[in-house]
Amino acid sequence: METPAAAAPAGSLFPSFLLLACGTLVAALLGAAHRLGLFYQLLHKVDKASVRHGGENVAAVLRAHGVRFIFTLVGGHISPLLVACEKLGIRVVDTRHEVTAVFAADAMARLSGTVGVAAVTAGPGLTNTVTAVKNAQMAQSPILLLGGAASTLLQNRGALQAVDQLSLFRPLCKFCVSVRRVRDIVPTLRAAMAAAQSGTPGPVFVELPVDVLYPYFMVQKEMVPAKPPKGLVGRVVSWYLENYLANLFAGAWEPQPEGPLPLDIPQASPQQVQRCVEILSRAKRPLMVLGSQALLTPTSADKLRAAVETLGVPCFLGGMARGLLGRNHPLHIRENRSAALKKADVIVLAGTVCDFRLSYGRVLSHSSKIIIVNRNREEMLLNSDIFWKPQEAVQGDVGSFVLKLVEGLQGQTWAPDWVEELREADRQKEQTFREKAAMPVAQHLNPVQVLQLVEETLPDNSILVVDGGDFVGTAAHLVQPRGPLRWLDPGAFGTLGVGAGFALGAKLCRPDAEVWCLFGDGAFGYSLIEFDTFVRHKIPVMALVGNDAGWTQISREQVLHDAQQQCRDGHPVVVNILIGRTDFRDGSIAV
Repeated sequence: METPAAAAPAGSLFPSFLLLACGTLVAALLGAAHRLGLFYQLLHKVDKASVRHGGENVAAVLRAHGVRFIFTLVGGHISPLLVACEKLGIRVVDTRHEVTAVFAADAMARLSGTVGVAAVTAGPGLTNTVTAVKNAQMAQSPILLLGGAASTLLQNRGALQAVDQLSLFRPLCKFCVSVRRVRDIVPTLRAAMAAAQSGTPGPVFVELPVDVLYPYFMVQKEMVPAKPPKGLVGRVVSWYLENYLANLFAGAWEPQPEGPLPLDIPQASPQQVQRCVEILSRAKRPLMVLGSQALLTPTSADKLRAAVETLGVPCFLGGMARGLLGRNHPLHIRENRSAALKKADVIVLAGTVCDFRLSYGRVLSHSSKIIIVNRNREEMLLNSDIFWKPQEAVQGDVGSFVLKLVEGLQGQTWAPDWVEELREADRQKEQTFREKAAMPVAQHLNPVQVLQLVEETLPDNSILVVDGGDFVGTAAHLVQPRGPLRWLDPGAFGTLGVGAGFALGAKLCRPDAEVWCLFGDGAFGYSLIEFDTFVRHKIPVMALVGNDAGWTQISREQVLHDAQQQCRDGHPVVVNILIGRTDFRDGSIAV
């Protein structure tokens, strides 16, 4: 028979269960209150009478970061931030296509060493920028793209121009965030600006829904019903909307730090630098290939140039490093790069990647000792598992590394016959071009001669913007930038259509420079409408169009393959190529 003492523990389970249930309910309520922002609103009030808006916060952060221009194609979603920028002295430059705005921001970033900023409206406004953002990613340009968006409450509910913009830009950007409350604008933008410049620079994207940009009274008018609803459900919905609105603006105008955050820039270790010094000190035929990363901040172009001159190693310059040594510098080797790389015993790849531009590493000799330095480890080791092996791989800032390398090699010299051998190959190539320039053509102009005249005419303060295929490929051999940061090309993505945007950003960044645009006729079609932008904003640029009336870089290969196939089929073939077109690979005239 069960005793009362034995039954007591079973009866005590009910209070324990009740306590657990109450605790769970309280935790759920507290969690819901936190998500609804009720606790935050107890400490941070909403100024319902204020006419301030989120665009002012955006403009304040941009000004604190030294931004002087914002490129845009205006839209209703982003109007407040453009108005605020103009009030704070940030010049708003509107273009005729959103892609041009981002290209202009890209040029601004490359030439100024800061973050270039573009702002576009939601939906198709943002999708129009995808090519330029990808180009900036591959060129490692720090740009900030501000994108409008539908109201936070209406996203995923069929609002006008509402698409999943974050999913679109995550593969393209280092930092990709949607701001959900007005108070989050400042810290989000500061983090985005730092991310764009830290590590390997690149584009960042911040989505700004329309209800975080417009003032309280306007958002309230759109969000909360004017007449109080009847019925329990209507009142609950009304309370939710009013609370949502309050949480959106709570603490919006409280003071916050607006200035730049510290940047995270990788640096080579002293041990790595010392090992590289020892390798290079034993070289007989050293060679350096400098790429765009060498021109990134914090090392100035003048300091880098002085370091390269002190080092005394002959070098090839590519990307934004073109022009680093000025015109006709004895250490700057311009032609026959593949042959030179095969002969070198030590090669320093400073901000250069073994992609298609270096035949994936196949142009590097297996007997050469290779030092490679790059901020991005993945890029640094690209194709090293197949075609080449580095003796020393250094993940760090390229410019700082070169300066440290020079410090460790003070007094080191190399035999002058190595540089002279490379210079002689340059002179032979230059003579070949002079002979081609003198070749008569049946009609039109000799493009090699035209580009030689450009080379003779360019002033010392010029900036070259190049956008095209055949014509630009030949110009790369013949036309020399007059100094550092005076050559703008799309970079590894090979994008056509960068010309107008790059020219716009370049002229605004360097108003005293003479901006020359070298266009192929195909590429020029993308930029033509932006000459309206140049006129409206009083931007004087010069455009030279190499017009052969065709996509000749493509048609040349098509004609060749078609002729080969017809020959194989037993048919006689006559190939008639118009005189006056250039072969972008070696600058020759196709006859």
